[in-house]
Amino acid sequence: MDKSAARLALIEERLNMPDRLQRSDALQRVLRIWLVGRADTVIGAYWPIKGEFDPLPALHRWKEDGELLEGPAMKRIGLPVVDKLRKSLTFHAWYPGCPMENDAYDIPKPKDTEVVVPTLLFVPCLGYGPGGYRLGYGGGFYDRTLAALKPRPMTVGLGYTQGFLEDFEPEPHDLPLDAILNDNGVVWPV
Repeated sequence: MDKSAARLALIEERLNMPDRLQRSDALQRVLRIWLVGRADTVIGAYWPIKGEFDPLPALHRWKEDGELLEGPAMKRIGLPVVDKLRKSLTFHAWYPGCPMENDAYDIPKPKDTEVVVPTLLFVPCLGYGPGGYRLGYGGGFYDRTLAALKPRPMTVGLGYTQGFLEDFEPEPHDLPLDAILNDNGVVWPV
């Protein structure tokens, strides 16, 4: 598989899905249901780019529900901040309306918020294949970050059904995700 060509094709397909909003709504429901009863108090996510699924509405709802049930400030959401030198990520607290600025790759990140350490990390999937492996944009930021995090958070990929690659072959440095959710439900583990 030519991963560069696959990346370009998947981005183009995702941006041109005529039913992307309906698929996004379906994945919002899948994610909200999947989060019910989880004990995590800090969840890392991402700012969506290039037509990616946006997990932030479901996560904000998760945080609000937790505050109603468990009291204020019990749950936190973190967004990635790129360390360009180490080519890895740290996660900084995010909330709707928090100050944002663009990172080195022109992606919004929280400005001047504290570092948080997620126990659950949602990872965007450009593509994904059997065994819980994901295809990202090729920078290796998540792979390096996950290899360095101790303890490693639970990792859950989020993507659309159109991103499934039946013949995807992981490379030796690729780490499988613990779960993958798409607009049809839980894809991995099956």
